[in-house]
Amino acid sequence: MDITDFYDTFFEEAEELLADMERYLLELDVEEPDAEQLNAIFRAAHSIKGGAGTFGFDVLQKTTHLFENLLDHARRGELALRRDIVDTFLETKDMLHDQLDAYRNGNEPDQEAFERICTTLQQLALEEIGQDLDGGGPAAAAAVATPAPEPAPETPPADQTPPGGDAGQLVVALLGVSDENRRLLVEELAQLGEVRGQSGDQARYEVTLETTASADDIEAVMCFIIEPEQIEVRAPAATADAPAEPPVAPAAAEPVVAAKATPPAKPRPAAKGAGESTSIRVAVDKVDQIINLVGELIITQSMLDQTVSELDGVPNGSLVNGMNLLQRNARDLQEAVMSIRMIPMDFVFSRFPRVVRETSGKLGKQIELVTEGESTELDKSLTERIIDPLTHLVRNSLDHGIEPPEAREAAGKPRTGKLVLSAKHQGGNILIEVIDDGAGLDRDRLLAKARENGLNVSDAMSDDEVWQLIFAPGFSTAREVTDVSGRGVGMDVVKRNIQGMGGHVQIMSTPGEGTTIRIVLPLTLAILDGMSIKVGGEMFILPLSAVLESLQPAREDLYAMAGDDVVLKVRDEYLPVVAVHEALDVPDARTELTETIAVIVQGEGRRYALLVDDLVGQQQVVVKNLETNYRKVPGVSAATILGDGSVALILDITGLHRLSRSKKEARRPVRAAHSLEALSDNPLETSS
Repeated sequence: MDITDFYDTFFEEAEELLADMERYLLELDVEEPDAEQLNAIFRAAHSIKGGAGTFGFDVLQKTTHLFENLLDHARRGELALRRDIVDTFLETKDMLHDQLDAYRNGNEPDQEAFERICTTLQQLALEEIGQDLDGGGPAAAAAVATPAPEPAPETPPADQTPPGGDAGQLVVALLGVSDENRRLLVEELAQLGEVRGQSGDQARYEVTLETTASADDIEAVMCFIIEPEQIEVRAPAATADAPAEPPVAPAAAEPVVAAKATPPAKPRPAAKGAGESTSIRVAVDKVDQIINLVGELIITQSMLDQTVSELDGVPNGSLVNGMNLLQRNARDLQEAVMSIRMIPMDFVFSRFPRVVRETSGKLGKQIELVTEGESTELDKSLTERIIDPLTHLVRNSLDHGIEPPEAREAAGKPRTGKLVLSAKHQGGNILIEVIDDGAGLDRDRLLAKARENGLNVSDAMSDDEVWQLIFAPGFSTAREVTDVSGRGVGMDVVKRNIQGMGGHVQIMSTPGEGTTIRIVLPLTLAILDGMSIKVGGEMFILPLSAVLESLQPAREDLYAMAGDDVVLKVRDEYLPVVAVHEALDVPDARTELTETIAVIVQGEGRRYALLVDDLVGQQQVVVKNLETNYRKVPGVSAATILGDGSVALILDITGLHRLSRSKKEARRPVRAAHSLEALSDNPLETSS
């Protein structure tokens, strides 16, 4: 058997164990650490060490060996925990993650970093418990800067057999394992202790093992290679010739598991519950292929549906009924396949306790993190892309939003600030909010900084427009540059990345009460609910989530501005007019403004009036990436295939507005000859 076949399983499960380890470390109360949490952290390290040894990942095995021994002292109460010690544990976890990534990519881990973390762990053991993690004996007094405490009784590392022969025996049963695989598993068991006997057949093969490891630890290591239901670990039955093992001395590295014939009630991190046997691991590219094929099926179904709709329904009733059934089944299949890619937001939110802990520590602030809506689901591709923008927004709220404890106390607030990460569905979108109870945005300070940076601003700007200034490139209100913020980079990238995912950012702020930054994203980038519009002889798709309303503009509501700019008055709000046929050079379109239809849309927090010829209807379309198949087109975000087989472009609202403005700028000072001449008497004709 090729052991490399199990690499991917090891890497994925080790990642899960490291994530569990970090969560437990962040939840630890250093004053009164929970024994179950410490045991779970220890078992995670022990499981990774066992798997690393099996696959020959020496650096990872050696690092986890030292870390595991140090954790063993912590769970026995011999190492008193402090915040800085937990920070060292978290640093070690990061190093394990880096080493795992190196092996995953076929590289050797950084030797210098490996030596540095080993030195850190050894020094911590010498200073805190006066023991060497490799040897287990008392350290020399000269090895510690401060006088050494009274040496503690020598405690053997958890993975070594004590010289006194205090190891216990366990019987490991391998169920339904082939002969070839069994040899590999027995070799692995030999690393956990001494094999005393073997017997049985393929259905049930029993290995008697003398070891100091617990049943939990043995199962955790074995489950990297076989399924949990293929292994049983129990105490050996006492016989007349072989009396039961005597009780282990109190100083043994771990209580002998022979005293408990049943597994613990609380599940361990590595060996998952029986429910996991009902799930399978599938590569993302295979899921993407299925989604793409389902998309093609939907397109074919739409073509057939359009053909059938043109037939006489009376003599073709069976065909029509069959097409209706196919349409329903195709929609159900599409939704079922799309749900495979949906993963809960907990995948994203679980990363932020660490971010908040480290950032607040650097800033000297006390922060309580609250997460809401962790079960809300989002497309996997979007969850991976939202992590970096969300991390920057969280760090920005911690640095600029929430005040230091003294300032909060002076303002009558609790010394501990509150940061909320929230996710919820709204229609076809997901709303992700970063909410802090800090000082809020300072309008006057933002305007002053904008003028200092040469931005075109005025005191008449609305609050929403002023808040959007923080996304301007190079904009920062930090009084000094730190390793957290102050360089004026990041927020513009955040906005650009979110727009690249088809979303937008909104900001709500109240002085003295706090700020809410809301990210609005589509649930998936593969399927889109759209509105079909016609301009000239071309069909286009507008994202339905961006469409607010539609109306036919009246002459008295249209106002010509300087140059070619036109605005449409809709309920006391003046909206920029974007003629789609002008922006995209579509021939044979209607040019008389009062004969067109104005579709009111929203993009990047602003509203626009798009002028089109006709509204065709609403439909769900399969999104095709235009850049992959052609190139980037200004004003267009993607494409789709319609029921008649033709290609329709999906419009990018904000990109279309920018394209329209750039074309008008290029035409000036020559004024276009169209129906705007008839609007020159309107009161908003200005030179602005």
